[in-house]
Amino acid sequence: MLTLKMIQDAQQALKGVARITPLNPAKHLGKNVYIKSENLQLTGAFKLRGAYNKIRSLTEDERAHGVVACSAGNHAQGIALSATKLGIKSVICMPAGAPISKVEATKGYGAEVVLVPGVYDDAAAEAARLTKEKGYTFAHPFNDEYVMAGQGTIGLEIMEQLPEVDQVVVPIGGGGLISGIAVAIKSLKPSCKIIGVQAANVAAMYTSCKSGQICTVPDGDTIADGIHVLTPGDKTFALCRKYVDEIVTVKEDEIATAILALMEDQKTVAEGAGATPVAAVMFGKVDAANKKTVCVVSGGNVDVTTLSRIITKGLTKTGRIAEFSTKVADKPGSLLRLLQILAKTGANIISINHSREDRNSDVGACLVSMVLETRDLQHVDDVERELVAAGYKLLSH
Repeated sequence: MLTLKMIQDAQQALKGVARITPLNPAKHLGKNVYIKSENLQLTGAFKLRGAYNKIRSLTEDERAHGVVACSAGNHAQGIALSATKLGIKSVICMPAGAPISKVEATKGYGAEVVLVPGVYDDAAAEAARLTKEKGYTFAHPFNDEYVMAGQGTIGLEIMEQLPEVDQVVVPIGGGGLISGIAVAIKSLKPSCKIIGVQAANVAAMYTSCKSGQICTVPDGDTIADGIHVLTPGDKTFALCRKYVDEIVTVKEDEIATAILALMEDQKTVAEGAGATPVAAVMFGKVDAANKKTVCVVSGGNVDVTTLSRIITKGLTKTGRIAEFSTKVADKPGSLLRLLQILAKTGANIISINHSREDRNSDVGACLVSMVLETRDLQHVDDVERELVAAGYKLLSH
């Protein structure tokens, strides 16, 4: 069973290997909210801590045979870097849909990458097969005491940086991160609440704790690929039931909004999994009004090809972008009149499409579809009200 002593030993071993990441106020989230920036860790995520602590624990015989791991990306990079640093062969099984940036980074740290069709659980099955076939040591990404002990060093740092902390909000995938942090903090300050956050589309630990037994949830789409786990570990499940006070879930557009807020207000980039604690605070899933609250931003390895879509989703959620479609008469001046009304509202046109041939258009009418830059949700409502008052029927909004 994971102990405080194991976490303290891991902290000593990680000196000179992992960074002590900053803990900074996040005033835009509330006067009592702080960000623990594990996205600034080496490899861009907290996983290096647990990965290195696991690799350093291998026997000489295990080191000689090499190590295999399964990961959506962050644990992969941590294992690859740690194994290369210690002169050990590493093979990483990754879901075929893992972000290209994470796949390439893992290769760059010296690992052999095996892409497996499916999700994390499929990659885990392939890693288990290779363990038997090749004699590798399997480095589990979360259901391992050495890995959890490494992640728990974040909890020790939080206690050193903010001894008066009242609650810590942590992402949950398989549960290794929150288990390590919970054991560390609860051992030192039992009154501090530990709150987990999961993506609502794949909330395996949330579902398991609610039902009192380990559950496998149906697969779902989520931008929080780092916590895309369908079945919790037995060790992490037991620790979560013992030490975690509450688990909440956040929606996809809430995660996207949190990523956008961190970029704009904290000047920091978080991946989907890392932004979930911030989303939980922003959307009232966690009450941070009168409690010193630390949000663990667990990683920042977001694929740039998806970042623009995430930003657009976040802008839409907060009313910074709005889409409208309406019909105008097919005669001179009709489009100009519409644009003049929009100009008076203060909305800025990002794109506009004026079509006479659209199948939704009536004879003598044109369909106009617009993407507008707006200030907030109230501004979106104001634009809609002005258009309706001018006689326009809105087909989409």
